[in-house]
Amino acid sequence: MAHKKGVGSSRNGRDSNPKMLGVKRFGGQVVGAGEVLIRQNGTKFKPGKNVGLGRDYTIYSMIPGRVVFEQYSRTQKQISVYADEVAQ
Repeated sequence: MAHKKGVGSSRNGRDSNPKMLGVKRFGGQVVGAGEVLIRQNGTKFKPGKNVGLGRDYTIYSMIPGRVVFEQYSRTQKQISVYADEVAQ
C-alpha cells in the first residue's frame, strides 16, 4: 500500500457554493416594492425605470407594478417596472 495519496484525488476536493443566479420575476408579472427581479454577475441586464441596482448587480423593484423587459441596445436588455392601476 502506498503511504501517500494519489496526486489527483488530494487536489480535487473543492467545490464552490451555488449562487442562485438568474431571472426571478418574468415579463408581465406583477411585483411589489423591493422584490428581486434578477440576480446576476455583472450587468447582463441593465436597470431601467423604477428599478434599482444593488452592489452585487441584483436588480430589484422600487415601486409596485408590472415587470417589462425592454431593448437597451442591439445586444442588451433593460428591465423596468411600471405602475399598474389594476395591480394596486
